[in-house]
Amino acid sequence: MLMLTEEIRQEAERLRNEINEHNYNYYVLDAPVVSDAEYDRLFRRLQELEGQYPELVTADSPTQRVGAAPRTDLPQFRHEVPMMSLQSLFEEEEVRAFDRSVRETVGDAVTYMGEPKFDGLSIELVYENGVLVAAGTRGDGTIGEDVTDNLRTVKTVPLRLRGTYGLPVPSLLEVRGEVYMPLAGFEEMNLRREEAGEALFANPRNAAAGSVRQLDSTITASRPLALVSYALGRTAGIEIETQEEMLGKLAQYGFPVNDLCRLCHSVEEILEYHAHLEELRDSLPYEIDGAVFKVNEFALREELGVRSRDPRWAIAYKFAPRQETTVVVDILASVGRTGSITPVAVLEPVQLGGVTVSRASLHNQDEIDRKDVRIGDTVVVQRAGDVIPQIVKVVLEERPPEVTPFRLPDRCPVCGTPVQREAGDPITRCPSLDCRAQIEGRIEHFASKGALDIEGLGEKWVAIFVQEGLVRHLPDIYDLRKEQLVVLERMADRSAQNLLEAIERSKHTTLPRFLVGLNILHVGEHVAEVLAEGLGSLEAIMNAPLERLQTIHEIGPQIGESVQRFFADEGNRRVVQQLLNRGVTFEEQAPAEGERTLAGMKFVLTGALEGFTREQATEEIQKRGGRVTSSVSKSTDYVLVGAEPGSKYDKALQLGVKTLNEAQFRELLNQQGPAGEQPRLL
Repeated sequence: MLMLTEEIRQEAERLRNEINEHNYNYYVLDAPVVSDAEYDRLFRRLQELEGQYPELVTADSPTQRVGAAPRTDLPQFRHEVPMMSLQSLFEEEEVRAFDRSVRETVGDAVTYMGEPKFDGLSIELVYENGVLVAAGTRGDGTIGEDVTDNLRTVKTVPLRLRGTYGLPVPSLLEVRGEVYMPLAGFEEMNLRREEAGEALFANPRNAAAGSVRQLDSTITASRPLALVSYALGRTAGIEIETQEEMLGKLAQYGFPVNDLCRLCHSVEEILEYHAHLEELRDSLPYEIDGAVFKVNEFALREELGVRSRDPRWAIAYKFAPRQETTVVVDILASVGRTGSITPVAVLEPVQLGGVTVSRASLHNQDEIDRKDVRIGDTVVVQRAGDVIPQIVKVVLEERPPEVTPFRLPDRCPVCGTPVQREAGDPITRCPSLDCRAQIEGRIEHFASKGALDIEGLGEKWVAIFVQEGLVRHLPDIYDLRKEQLVVLERMADRSAQNLLEAIERSKHTTLPRFLVGLNILHVGEHVAEVLAEGLGSLEAIMNAPLERLQTIHEIGPQIGESVQRFFADEGNRRVVQQLLNRGVTFEEQAPAEGERTLAGMKFVLTGALEGFTREQATEEIQKRGGRVTSSVSKSTDYVLVGAEPGSKYDKALQLGVKTLNEAQFRELLNQQGPAGEQPRLL
């Protein structure tokens, strides 16, 4: 065994620092200072040392960008400071109104930082004492996906902060930005995929998002991704007062910052900058779909505050969509994974903003009727948000005389089941559990946390099982055998065993979870609880006439008709019986009315709880007859407040809604009999 000396340790440290600096010069500044041969020599020497002395390998070593072993899932990543979305504006007057609102609140001593709005995937990078320790996608703003291994492979993501210019390294720095795919890299990658007979990516944004979310980080490492940074989350050991100052410090720390950012002192300068970017748009080496404007002064941002989903101190001013003219060759009825039947226009291929567009969703029959789109029509198409193709209008002057109006079919084009469309609902649906077009989506839903909760049976494996013919219907999940699984690529013996054990555990469930798993239209977790408590057994629910269903509190005509139609379908009843035959069981008795201490009450949860997960707190409320909703309103009875609550807490105070801390929540749960004396409130 080789002995690690201090001299070798220092050499490795010097090589890491030198290579990281060369990476910064090459990938961020586009200004290399050494030849490729010299860089390769340094890199090979570091690899050699780390190979001989594995204890030298550090998280910030440039050799760690190659990717880690494939994972079976992407764990959750919590944003301690929510990553909010921005309000999108499209008209000049909307921008002027935004500026007026800001100045009416904070006065005229305000400036704005204008930045290009990149079309990529929003992410957060967490650095502790200068070293990258975690990375996550935006997700819903509070919970995203942990993509640390993947982001380490992106060349423009610093593994360690640069400490140049005497800048102290903060003990905590959460950096936010966008991972995107430069156009040249996107085109080259699609060319390689075409030569290999692989499916092409639709656009750089989808390619970037898919690349970051890979379970195998070596795939991410092979993709031409880049980072642009523009915001901060939590920090410690650093004081910053303006967006302009922040961008400067991010650049000093080694983060890519866009060089087109500009300080604007008036709304006229905002409009001028937006027009300037729109002129530059087609000449840039990356996709942008607008400009972002943020109040520059952080103190003024605090004064302006935030709404529930977006800050009052920033906007995204989008560019006008690109438009072209083409011909509708056909209209297909596409069956989605949830049973929705969507008309899709097949178009003569047309170039739209650097992307070939050959299809556009027509959404539903009402949309077809409103726009009067027919096969053979000449139409104007655009990419909504420069991503999703859509038909804007028909060029009636060029309509051939023989074209006729289009109607969606009366039967599912995949399985032949009569389609359904409720009054007031624009969506036409196939209700069959046996429809093969829906099977992947139905299995994923059946296995989800709110339903049968089959850990490990996610989107990736569902797609593989269906593709391999192992699962064709929901009951087939319970027929999977180990010898079928271990022969699949990347399904190890232990993984197969874990999945089979999770499937076996899922057989012992509750009636509400089972109802949720069936994916009945309008029957979510709360309605499933109401049905189970109101009728007590699956048989009673399956056979209840509409009049009986509507006697249950909160079950109106729409939900009642949906439940009745679902169980009137013989195919659906057959699938339910097959699931029961496979051993799926649950207790079928309604809880005593005296236990419904929270009946009819609405709760909202905010912040991190210590003694409960969100799911556990929700379950405790629901089994006592209460309901958990996502937003605070005057009809909310309680807001349960954990650590670091968000804007829902502020909204509760504003509306005078009662709030509970965790101890008070436990006291409320422990009440016996109907709600009487309430716990003292915050």
